[in-house]
Amino acid sequence: MPIFTAPDGTELAYHLRGQGDPLVVLPGGPMRASAYLGDLGGLTAHRRLVLLDLRGTGDSALPADASTYRCDRQVDDVEALRAHLGLERMEVLGHSAGGSLAVLYAARRPRRVARLALITAAVRPLGLRATAEDRLAAARMRSREPWFEKAYPALEAWLAGTGGYGPELAPFFYGRWDAAARAHAGADEEQTNEAAADRYFAEAAFDPVATRAALAELTAPVLVLAGELDGGPRPGLARRAAETFRHAEFAVQPGAGHYPWLDDPDWFVRRVAAFFTGAAVPSAQ
Repeated sequence: MPIFTAPDGTELAYHLRGQGDPLVVLPGGPMRASAYLGDLGGLTAHRRLVLLDLRGTGDSALPADASTYRCDRQVDDVEALRAHLGLERMEVLGHSAGGSLAVLYAARRPRRVARLALITAAVRPLGLRATAEDRLAAARMRSREPWFEKAYPALEAWLAGTGGYGPELAPFFYGRWDAAARAHAGADEEQTNEAAADRYFAEAAFDPVATRAALAELTAPVLVLAGELDGGPRPGLARRAAETFRHAEFAVQPGAGHYPWLDDPDWFVRRVAAFFTGAAVPSAQ
């Protein structure tokens, strides 16, 4: 398990999977260990995944200063990883909350990014945020599911702040609520640093006007991929995020939720691999 040192002295770990050119992967959660990403549905057949455990998660050390969990404070960790890997420019994939970190990195270091994929990504740095109605509208698309009748009122209560997040809400985040999805969801609590997650999205972390201005310097191609059934972001919000970038592709994975590589690995890998190789998009996608 490789280790490198962040600028503040925190020791950070990353995991290497697959063969080929390196692809730096920033996990979401927020603040969930990179283990939940697995091999991204088999993307390891096309790229050597460099899966970063963010500070305080997985095999990375706890920082001395808890304020460094804030999303913008972790941009320096990503830059330290690039330098450690000896890459002049790197390909980056950010999932969910990791998409916010990826966007902030691209804004601060636009010349260090060769290609950027934002997968069902939170894009708060752009001033875009999924609303409660976004999530409820996406949830209503699942009304025929056998678990919907119990789960939907719990989702309404959670979004209204009158109820907590419980396991009955997990099916809304997956396109298929099968055994693989249940196992994936069941590992969430033990893989997540909840105290760090509470700090990650602090409002002070983001300056959308400045970030959008800085991204004007980003010439790298960008892929913004949304799940058809995902509530955060819904495809419409993800499309608005794509419009921020000079050279962006936008894709919606049919039948997918927040973890599209689990819902249809073949579709996901074909689309993402095509982006990173610069190949033509498969006609069905």
